[in-house]
Amino acid sequence: MPGKRYETPQLLAFDLLLRTALELDLQLGQALRPAEVTPAQYNVLRILRNAGADGVACGEIAERLVRPDPDVTRLLDRLEARKYVTRARDTADRRVVLARITAAGLAVLARHAPQVAALHAAQFARLGRAEFRALVALIAQLRGDDAAGA
Repeated sequence: MPGKRYETPQLLAFDLLLRTALELDLQLGQALRPAEVTPAQYNVLRILRNAGADGVACGEIAERLVRPDPDVTRLLDRLEARKYVTRARDTADRRVVLARITAAGLAVLARHAPQVAALHAAQFARLGRAEFRALVALIAQLRGDDAAGA
């Protein structure tokens, strides 16, 4: 049992969760390599796609990221340089900068969605439907949120 080298069962669970998350993220990065976007950039594009034409304030993007990034501005700079997003001041509150996805950004998501979906299916293929649902419920319970509804 791998737990024998851990001081507590909780440390074992923590280590397994962290190592698993890192491996899944590494695999996603490799799958996105042809798109020449990072997992964080892909996450930003997904956030903006889901926001629709209204766009999202830069600060709100930072809050919604799967993995917090202290420099959302730089992420958006790179995406804007590639014409995947646009940014503009909010007309109601000029202090707020809104980001919106472009047609080119939507095309990146559409073009790579099948590969990403196939990757995620393969990543969780060892789990049956009930096990997968149980995993999601347990993670949501551990987090203290309703991630199961996401």
